Amino acid sequence: MAMTYEARQAGDVTILDISGRIDLGTTIAFGAGGRVPLRTVVHDFAERGHRNIVLNLRDVTYMDSSGIGELVGSVSSARKLGGDLKVVNPNMVVKKLLGTCRLDTVIDVKPDEASALEAFSKMSAKGDKAAGVA
Repeated sequence: MAMTYEARQAGDVTILDISGRIDLGTTIAFGAGGRVPLRTVVHDFAERGHRNIVLNLRDVTYMDSSGIGELVGSVSSARKLGGDLKVVNPNMVVKKLLGTCRLDTVIDVKPDEASALEAFSKMSAKGDKAAGVA
């Protein structure tokens, strides 16, 4: 089963609702059979100015070590372009995998969307204060 996603906006945050499996050889299906890996989708959004990205993993049914690599690549890509990425709603298997690999110290994992949006809001407020914006 190919991975699919739907994108939506919440203020200046882009939320990607991911469905399916994130594993070796699985790419995100685009319309007429085009396929790209998750990190490419994140990179493309960040490159177009969508710097704050949330990956909603609620409908991800499985993830293996290659999927972990895709997540790490996605975070790296977003950060290189001046943004950040947060993961929300991982199921217990994915959450345990992230913890076992200690990636929960590199990837900001939030329990829900509201927590991720609040974290981005706090980051924005800190940036405004540092820039002298009231």
